[in-house]
Amino acid sequence: MNVAKTIRYGAWAAVVVLVAAVSAVTVTKFLDEDVEQAATVTIGGPFELVDGTGQVFTEENLNGKPTLMFFGFTYCPDVCPTTLSDMQGWIENLGPQADDLNFVFVSVDPERDTPDVIADYVAAFDSRVVPLTGSVDQVNQVIKDYRVYARKVPLEDGDYTMDHTAAIYLLDGDQDFVGTISYQEPENTALPKIRKLLGS
Repeated sequence: MNVAKTIRYGAWAAVVVLVAAVSAVTVTKFLDEDVEQAATVTIGGPFELVDGTGQVFTEENLNGKPTLMFFGFTYCPDVCPTTLSDMQGWIENLGPQADDLNFVFVSVDPERDTPDVIADYVAAFDSRVVPLTGSVDQVNQVIKDYRVYARKVPLEDGDYTMDHTAAIYLLDGDQDFVGTISYQEPENTALPKIRKLLGS
């Protein structure tokens, strides 16, 4: 192996080590600091939506318990069912502790996700996950206040899909944003975040 290759491989090895170190610090930061210190931007606020039964549901319905909030849509082919399956697994793993949390699925596609549709969809995972939808204006306001990325993407057949934020939002008992669980985050880092949230 010539000198140039040796230097190049050495540089790549240094990059790999650096990325691993930064990732470890990022995970440890949430676990070691007080939950209140995890928020760095204003995310969230008052909202008015409807649940799967068509009843009005506001942020006040969540007060008193920490919340895991996920934004998606029922026509989602991969991300949403995968994330709700992960959430179902966490609920089972937490056992009785799961009752001390709110689990919420907010539609970013209110044109298709009526209360009945979103209720049927979420029921396939766990009854403790609250499905929320609303008018286009109501949902757009929540998307804006929670700084969610959501965009309608036309398809060739005239239909559409939605691009959207894939992370799960973590909110404390006062519904203040404290962090996220990333899409398909391993259980060995996701569950400690949830347990930390329970202790906030």
